[in-house]
Formats: sequence, structure tokens, C-alpha cells
Amino acid sequence: MPGRHACRTRPRESGRIGRSSRYGEPVTHARRDDPFLPEHEDVTGLIPRGLRISAALAWRLIVVAAALYVVGWVVGRLSVVVIPLGIALLLSALLAPAVQKLVAVRFPRGLATAIVLIAGLAVLGGLLTFVVTQFSSGLPQLQRQLNESLNQIKNWLINGPVHLRQEQIQEFINQVFGFLQNNQSWLTDTALTTASTVGEIVTGFLLTLFITIFFLSGGDGIWTFLVRVAPGRVRDRVDVAGRRGFASLVSYVRATAAVAVVDAVGIGIGLWIVGVPLVIPLATLVFLGAFIPIIGAVITGGVAVLIALVTNGFIGAVIVLAIVIGVMQLESHVLQPLLLGRAVKLHPLSVVLAITVGLVVGGIAGALMAVPILAVLNAGVRSLLHEENPDPAEVNVLADQAAQPNDAPPGSPGASVATRGEDDDEK
Repeated sequence: MPGRHACRTRPRESGRIGRSSRYGEPVTHARRDDPFLPEHEDVTGLIPRGLRISAALAWRLIVVAAALYVVGWVVGRLSVVVIPLGIALLLSALLAPAVQKLVAVRFPRGLATAIVLIAGLAVLGGLLTFVVTQFSSGLPQLQRQLNESLNQIKNWLINGPVHLRQEQIQEFINQVFGFLQNNQSWLTDTALTTASTVGEIVTGFLLTLFITIFFLSGGDGIWTFLVRVAPGRVRDRVDVAGRRGFASLVSYVRATAAVAVVDAVGIGIGLWIVGVPLVIPLATLVFLGAFIPIIGAVITGGVAVLIALVTNGFIGAVIVLAIVIGVMQLESHVLQPLLLGRAVKLHPLSVVLAITVGLVVGGIAGALMAVPILAVLNAGVRSLLHEENPDPAEVNVLADQAAQPNDAPPGSPGASVATRGEDDDEK
């Protein structure tokens, strides 16, 4: 019948309740806007916006962390090359101004490089020779004073409040010798490892010297060749960013030298007041060690304290220890954050954190390279963000102000960004 066919062919209304399910619950036909969509439908809209943003940030952070891990692994595997390369860059930043001055008075660049390197090696060798000679000449006196100090300690242990017996002291000495005999194989392995380490140091020194020669004699040509990898439309910006990064490295080396001088003078004056012998060699050793952040000052200061203990007794050693700690605190919390931060435009907190992270990740080499790497990255990124139409010919990498980008002129597209960056620096 027509009426029956009409009823059969009439489409069911969306959402109409049909027959009951096997559990007695009514069955409702699905709507198209039902939140429980089929699998082939897009469910992105069902995920909260905050969760989507967090997930997007999370996987990007994972990718960045993985890339950094791979870079760190590669650098660790190639440390024999990477560490001499980094030290050669620091030496080039230190010696480049002297080479440039000789070139300015019409010396050939190759000859100027040879003169500066020979003079630098002569100064470094002279300082080390002076330190070794002074220690060698003062060694007999140190041995006599060491014997006197040991006798005083022995008398204090026997006649002092401890009241030890001669037999107990002799037993302790025998235990020390027994320990050395039982661990002779370990000591031998350690000596062999130390010998191989000395060989690696000599190899690294020669490689560093070789790289430094080429950096000083043809560094500009090497950089020009490397910049060609960048696309032509951004080549000038990359060139200027790299030059400003090297300029910040020059400023960093100058500030580090100033910090080393202050450390040497401060500890040297303290040793002279206390009456510790070998004041000048110890101050020279402190100056050389100050170029290695934190670790250098600890090692050289420890040598000064030990010599004060041998020559001036326990009270003198405590006074020297207090002087060394005071100078180290001055260096870590005042000199490095202020001088280095002002030279490379880094916040004092970032300087301290960079040294700490570098020390944890890469040891002494990491502590030595952490702040220079941060300074180069800071100067390069600021140049890329703040400068408009940069000209590489206008950047003098040996001038302190060259480490800072030239802000865009008022009214230019980058003027607001540059001005904001400058205001942030002033704050």
C-alpha cells in the first residue's frame, strides 16, 4: 500500500530512540556532531588546547635535546681535535692584536705571525722556567723546613693533648708503606696512564700551535671560505655575526687576563705579608692557572697553602688558605661576572652558570671553553636579530665595541627590535 511504503521509505530522524538493547537501555541513533566520532574522523578538536600546545613544545624539545646530545657525542669523540681547535681560537684572539699592530707598521703578515708566536712562546717558556728554577733552588730549604715541621708534628702528637706513643706513630708509618706496597700495581698503572696523558698533551700542544699559526696568518681567508656555505641573500649577515662573535672572544681574553693579574697580585701580596718564601714564583703560577676558570685557582692556591704549611706552620697555612679563598670568592662573584660580563655583555648569573655547566659536562676543558662559546653565541645571535643591512667591511674584530651589533636606524623595520635589545642590555 502507498501509505505503508511511505512509512518504510521515510528517513529516520536523527537522535530518535529505537528499540531497547539487550540490557534494557534505549538505543539512540548517532548524530553527526556526536563527540564520540568514528575512527576515520578528525579528533584534534576534542583535545584541549593547552595539551596540544604542551605536546607540540614537548616533541620539539625532545628533538632539540637529541640533536644536542648527538653534537656533544661527536665533540667528545673528536676531543683530540676539538680541544686544540678551541684553544687555538683563544690564543688567536689573544695574539691577533699584536699581529695587527706589526702589520700596520708594514711587516708582512707571515713575519708578524712568526715574531708574535716566538715572543709569546718565549714569554710563556720564560715564566715556566723561572717558576721551576725558583722551586728547584728553594727545594733544599723546603726539605729542611719540612723535616722540622714533621718533627714538630711528631712531638705534638706525643707530648700534646693526643698523647700518642712512639709505637703507634711507627705503626701508622708502617701501614702507609704497606698500603703503597699492596697497591703497587695500581700505582704503576696510574703512572703509565699519566705518561700516556703527557703524550696526549704534547700532541695537543703541537696541534694547537700548528692551528694557531694558520689562524693568525690567514684567518680572514679561512673565514671568507667558510662563509661561502651560507646562501647569498644572508651571507653578509652571517659574515658580520661571525666577526662580532670573534670580537667578543677578543674582549673575553682581555678580561680574563685582567682577572689573572688581579688574582696573582692579591695572592702574592698575601703570601708576602705572611712571610711565605717563593712569593714571585707562586704569584706567577697563580697568574698562569687563572686562565683556567675555578680549577686553576684551586690547584695553584693549594700549592701556596702546602708551601705555607711546610714553611710557616699550621697557623700560617690557615692564613694563606683564608687569603686564597677570599681571592677566589672575589674572582668568582665579582671579577668574572663584572669584567667578563661587561666585556662580552653577559649577565653575571649566566657567566657563573656557564662555567659550572662546562665544568660538569667537559671538565677543565669544558670550564675553559664554556664562557667563550656563550659569548660568541650571544654576540652572533644579537647581530643576526638586531642589525639591518650589515657591512662586513665596517667590523673591526679587534675593537671592543665591535662585539656589539650596530642597531638599526630609527624608522627602519628592525629599529624597534634593536632598540628593545639595547634597552634590555642597559637594564
